[in-house]
Amino acid sequence: MKKILLFAAVLLAAVQMAWAQPHTSLQPNETVYLYACADETKADVDLVTAPVKTLAGFRIEHDNGASGEEVLPGNGNLSNVSRLARVDLYFPEGGARKLVVVCPGGAYRFVSSYNEGVYTAAWLVQQGYAAAVVKYRLPLGHHEVPLEDVQNAFRYCRAHAGEWGIGTIGIIGFSAGGHLAASASNLFVDAVTRPDFSILIYPVVSLDPSITHKESRRNILGPREDLQDRYSLEKQVSAQTPPTFLALSANDKVVNPENSIRYFQALQANGVPAQMYIYPEGSHGWGFTTSAFGRDGIAPCRTEFFTALNRFLEAQ
Repeated sequence: MKKILLFAAVLLAAVQMAWAQPHTSLQPNETVYLYACADETKADVDLVTAPVKTLAGFRIEHDNGASGEEVLPGNGNLSNVSRLARVDLYFPEGGARKLVVVCPGGAYRFVSSYNEGVYTAAWLVQQGYAAAVVKYRLPLGHHEVPLEDVQNAFRYCRAHAGEWGIGTIGIIGFSAGGHLAASASNLFVDAVTRPDFSILIYPVVSLDPSITHKESRRNILGPREDLQDRYSLEKQVSAQTPPTFLALSANDKVVNPENSIRYFQALQANGVPAQMYIYPEGSHGWGFTTSAFGRDGIAPCRTEFFTALNRFLEAQ
């Protein structure tokens, strides 16, 4: 009984945080809890206040060991996600033919659920695309965990694509979330988990110590230094890597632009359709925070960025 009550309390706290979105009234059409299942009791399900709540019931293959309540400060940087890893689904009125799985960044230390999450979904829905924002578990010394959540998000979305009218499912990721999206684009296990296209925004790509983002590298590898090459995604590109869109700022002092350049060169070497946009300003972390949501770090280039991104999406 204590276990059930604890789970219910944690679930309620997670739901309350998930719905506390700043500067936008956009709410998910459905929230999918990847690892919750029917035997958690109906009381737990009833605590979810989203219009549609789903307990997907996937089995956790790799546990990150997190416990206690999630943490969500005012900036939306969500952390301590455990078995309540989830996907918030957003659909435009009238439905969509394409869906984008969204991987917010945060150095594998937190999940930027506003700037690179719900704000991204708001733009995608406005353009007529569906969005699936993944509030994934952080590695905490277990490198497999974030990718497991994203691949299960793809499994769920592929399984329901027919009823949603979705024909194409791609991925977008930012910073460390870009590393996660690039991992999904190269370390997929089958056609279900392979994205149809890939969008990487100021991504961490390489774990080469000379150019990597050191905190992201430390957090994803943990004690497994032997996995540096596996998670240096420029070394994993193949002819099966999906068509890719890259965008970044030349003055990014957080993630070296060389990450994107190496990845673009690997895509070209393997014959993968790719395009890359390097903007003169913006530094790092500008995400989808336009002037409607706060200070726009890439304001002079925002229209150009959105035009290029929409053109890429329309072509997929």
